[in-house]
Amino acid sequence: MNYENYQRLRLLSYNIQAGVDTQHFGQYLTQGWKHVLPHRERLANLNGIASMIGSYDIVGLQEVDSGSLRSGFLDQTEYLAHRAQFPFWFKQINRSLGKFAQHSNGVLSRMRPTSVDEHRLPGLPGRGVIVCHFGREAGLVVCIMHLALGQRARLRQMRFVSELVAHYTHVIVMGDLNCSGDSREMQLLLQSSNLREPCCQQGTFPSWRPMRKLDHILVSESLLVENARVLDYPFSDHLPIGIDVLVPEGLELAA
Repeated sequence: MNYENYQRLRLLSYNIQAGVDTQHFGQYLTQGWKHVLPHRERLANLNGIASMIGSYDIVGLQEVDSGSLRSGFLDQTEYLAHRAQFPFWFKQINRSLGKFAQHSNGVLSRMRPTSVDEHRLPGLPGRGVIVCHFGREAGLVVCIMHLALGQRARLRQMRFVSELVAHYTHVIVMGDLNCSGDSREMQLLLQSSNLREPCCQQGTFPSWRPMRKLDHILVSESLLVENARVLDYPFSDHLPIGIDVLVPEGLELAA
């Protein structure tokens, strides 16, 4: 196929576990203190993530800390944006525990968004979705989210997201969805929207023995995709996923 009339965007989604690099299940117990208190290895881990994401155009982050005791009061979204030289970034604090934890989603972009919206997801407090608009009314919409652990809550959240994106033509949805591609809730989203998942069935969790595909990037039928892949960068207990999206040249993405 001739791709001369398409522009390429490289996208990545990553649950970074607030900069903690878990390497086996036992560390959830023995190193659980890292989720509460600061430690010097966290910054080195963030620097590794920054080096890895530097070649991408849009990065969606989940389980980011926005500046609390455990992160050394470092806004991790902002830090990664500056370290990897992304000029535009946005954070969504979904669960604030004051100075002890600031659970957030984040987005980094090399293009200026036309607008950025944030929505609270149904269910218990603490889950949200960031919606970034690029270009004019018929431009590109990118959603970053982290869904609940329970299936009942995820079903409600998937219905909410499907209604949120229903009237857009060019859409990308990505994040830690906490479910597999053949799950009931994922099928609900795919069947009630024009979204599809590129063929990449490799697991993303746990990062040291990835058996479950919990992290996903879904795209609308209007967008072509190449290089859908799971990347072997175990800086977290999840592996990152990336795709190249080919956007029709007539689709203006500039703000």
